Amino acid sequence: MQLNKALLTAALLLASTATAALAQKEIPKAEGHDQCPLGYVNTLGTTCVSPIYYEVAPTNGEACKEGWMNIGAGYCKKKKGPFGIL
Repeated sequence: MQLNKALLTAALLLASTATAALAQKEIPKAEGHDQCPLGYVNTLGTTCVSPIYYEVAPTNGEACKEGWMNIGAGYCKKKKGPFGIL
């Protein structure tokens, strides 16, 4: 329960400090996938959206490049920050 509270607080803090770098990002669903990758919301159409800008690339069935992480649904996200999570 405490972890959920901490995550919610962090998400609200991040949302309240939105800048141009945190603009909404829309990506197409990867070919052969009906779900969206981690961090994205399904629009129930052919796209996925996120309130946070992520640098993503389709996997095209291959492993993610070095410095990128698999976020599922056919996409990789570029690692950023000291822990590679943001």
